Amino acid sequence: MVTNILTVDLEEWFVVENLRGIIDVKQWDELPRRIEQNTREILSLFDDYHVRATFFVLGWVAEKYPQIIREISIAGHEIGCHSYFHRRVDSLDRDEFRRDTEMAINAIFKATGVTPVGYRAPSWSINSSISWAFETLAELGFEYDSSLFPITHDLYGEPDAPTGTIRMQLNNGMTLYEVPASTIKIFGRNFPVGGGGYLRHGPLWFTSWMINRLNTSGRPAVLYIHPWEVDRDHPKLDGLTALQKYRQYGSIATLMMKLEKLFRKFDFYAARDYLANIKRKKIGFER
Repeated sequence: MVTNILTVDLEEWFVVENLRGIIDVKQWDELPRRIEQNTREILSLFDDYHVRATFFVLGWVAEKYPQIIREISIAGHEIGCHSYFHRRVDSLDRDEFRRDTEMAINAIFKATGVTPVGYRAPSWSINSSISWAFETLAELGFEYDSSLFPITHDLYGEPDAPTGTIRMQLNNGMTLYEVPASTIKIFGRNFPVGGGGYLRHGPLWFTSWMINRLNTSGRPAVLYIHPWEVDRDHPKLDGLTALQKYRQYGSIATLMMKLEKLFRKFDFYAARDYLANIKRKKIGFER
């Protein structure tokens, strides 16, 4: 049986791209904090089903709440990096990206003693137009990235990006593995398999069908969630458009139930375990 990859983008509800322009980073300290209780609810579910995941941790969260990051690590989950300030990588220059990433690495190490080897960009904001970002990650000691999303979307995505894990040979002579978000091709177009709003809003039977289709072909599905997506008491903001409300609050009551049913049907582990497995077996990477 193919084991799938489960990831959590560990961030507060107010840092998301959907709310950019409404909430400024200077306001973060003034807003209701929800990360600890939401994360503990997720950890409890994972423990019930013996699931291990990769938590891509925002450096700001690691600095503000080191205890919850330690709890994640002690529970046996992988600690990855999700930047420090959740700024889109494609809005930064190379030096700004390096400084932000170094800040995140240091905050995570201070909280856990762990130096992360996996990275996920905020809002899937690394693409082929900024290949220097992959080089910077390799120079900072990362072994893999999970920032590509080969779809068309108004906020992110690169439809021509690889749809399976690849080993990138970079211009600086270093290598970096890429573990993109999962898609399947339907009517000639890449369709997202599961994660974020796709998992919350989509029918569970369709998500299960897509995962099973990938697994039948010998490929794992890469799923992702955020702690705020399980929060039934998610703070509400005024002045949002209908689309922003749908993306931020829609279907939150369904996510834990959907995860539980998926855990009963499919196996999941962390991205680092997946990479270790394919390296050990010396099998070819996907394309």
